[in-house]
Amino acid sequence: MANEAKTENLVREELRKQGYYDNPNIIVEEKKSDNPIIDKLLKYASKKGDGAGYPEFIIRNNQLSGFLIVIECKADTSKHQSDGLTHYAEYAVDGALLYGAHLAKQYDVLTIGVSGETLSKAKISHFLLIKGAGEKTSVHGDKILSFSDYYASYSQSPPKVNQDFKALAKYFKNLNALLYSKKIKEDERSLLISGILIALQNKAFRQGFKGHKTAQDLAQSIVGAIVEELSYAKLTKKRIENLAYRFSFIKTHTTLSTDKEFLETLVADIDGEINSFLKTYQYYDAIGQFYVEFLRYANNDKTLGIVLTPPHVTQLFAEVAGVTKDSVVIDNCCGTAGFLISAMKKMANDAKGDSRKLATIYNKQLVGIEFQDDIYALAVSNMIVHGDGKTNIYPGDCFTMTEDVKEFEPTVGLLNPPYKPPERIGKEVKEELEYVLNNLEMLEPNGTCVALIPLSCATAQTGLVLELKQELLRRHTLEAVMSMPEQLFHDSDVGVITCIMVFTAHIPHPQGKKTWFASWKDDNFVLVKNRGRIDKFNKWEQTRKEWVNTFSNREVIKGYSLMREVIASDEWCVEAYMETDYSQLKPEDFIEVVRNYMIYEFLRK
Repeated sequence: MANEAKTENLVREELRKQGYYDNPNIIVEEKKSDNPIIDKLLKYASKKGDGAGYPEFIIRNNQLSGFLIVIECKADTSKHQSDGLTHYAEYAVDGALLYGAHLAKQYDVLTIGVSGETLSKAKISHFLLIKGAGEKTSVHGDKILSFSDYYASYSQSPPKVNQDFKALAKYFKNLNALLYSKKIKEDERSLLISGILIALQNKAFRQGFKGHKTAQDLAQSIVGAIVEELSYAKLTKKRIENLAYRFSFIKTHTTLSTDKEFLETLVADIDGEINSFLKTYQYYDAIGQFYVEFLRYANNDKTLGIVLTPPHVTQLFAEVAGVTKDSVVIDNCCGTAGFLISAMKKMANDAKGDSRKLATIYNKQLVGIEFQDDIYALAVSNMIVHGDGKTNIYPGDCFTMTEDVKEFEPTVGLLNPPYKPPERIGKEVKEELEYVLNNLEMLEPNGTCVALIPLSCATAQTGLVLELKQELLRRHTLEAVMSMPEQLFHDSDVGVITCIMVFTAHIPHPQGKKTWFASWKDDNFVLVKNRGRIDKFNKWEQTRKEWVNTFSNREVIKGYSLMREVIASDEWCVEAYMETDYSQLKPEDFIEVVRNYMIYEFLRK
């Protein structure tokens, strides 16, 4: 006869092997919990629906209070998991999920269902439930892991990442409104946040900012800490002076220099909300994302063509470009340095903890140029907050700095240039492809340039843009063009449909060479009111892998991608050459189109 006690002993022994009982911070409870919150949440968690219920094991860590592990056991492997996951009393996985659902009202919960009396025959399944999300995600394999392995996986899991990003976005929105209410000007808000983040890098400031007697003293201390951190970054004296001037408004602004409670609370909240986030997500352009929120709120930089690249796209670029620990990366219009931060992450991962190599990466292998003074300050701030590399962020015009940058011998170029709004057509404003040519000129031969530009550049067949396309093919090789989602820049007010172009530098496009064209228009992000485009269903990781693999292998897939020889006057996009697959059409599709047309005609009259 099946004996559930044997299953519990099996689990107990595996927990012992993985060090759960040796760690003084880990608490393993069986059948019941001494924690009053957990006990209350399980008060109505009976698997039969008639009172309290408790799993075989409840595991928590005193230092990580928001995360729990619950384990439910069954002796018979045929009682491991039901099809509908609703037979709570009979099946191990179902029961674990029931307890997890009750506990997920206050915690993030990893549920583990274990069935079987011996390890060799046991079945083990994991599901992750994020607090308040109402969804469960299958994770891990069929082995019990250490607490540290579980926590590391949980903290980087798509559901958890989405939860944390959502919380950060909400904080940014509220923070922007707060700064508006305190009469802090639009062009000073992002600088204020980035300046405080720099100051918090200063140990003395972080430990003592609550000890100042007046708001004026605290404001002076913030700017002093910023200047001190800039000097540690080995910036030139002139750059430090220029940046100090950009942050000097903190000392003179009426609210910041008189309202000590507000300023002190602001510093503490930024430390708690943003810095704690960056500790978990080390290479995330938080400053850039606040700037996106600021742009959405202020709506005043529309004429500048500013479109900050979403983080999932900057990460995609580093993958497409094949960035490694030996790459030297240049972004000649770096904005808040989102591309450089994503490249830094990939390079650091590839360095695998080699401290000497990391130092070289930070100091010599990340180069950026930014023309606008305030955004340049944000880029430098971002690099300081993320570790290093800031010594190679240059202010100025990228078209006058080509030779200076060449000294770094860049091998990878990543860029999202300023977009030229329609009202500026015909005026003395640089075309997007001129920035691409500038980036390519900075690269070593055979270097890779990946650019995010308006699709109109790819489809242009006349005028200056055609001439630029001709110059690109005369001097460089067009490897691939991928059409991007139409709502990619929903947050920016610069309505533009984009594509990714990939070039090999200083190798003229060979006659007969076929370019890879693909439709990357569905990244599985969805537009959610007040939150922008988000990875609501946790599909981006899989989508990214598929995109990178198909690009790397130049796969030809019907309705998705193709190889084609093109010249400058051709349209450089997959849509121009993809054949419509009528075999997928259904009568319902025809009916829907006719119905929509009739409604349109009726409303038009």
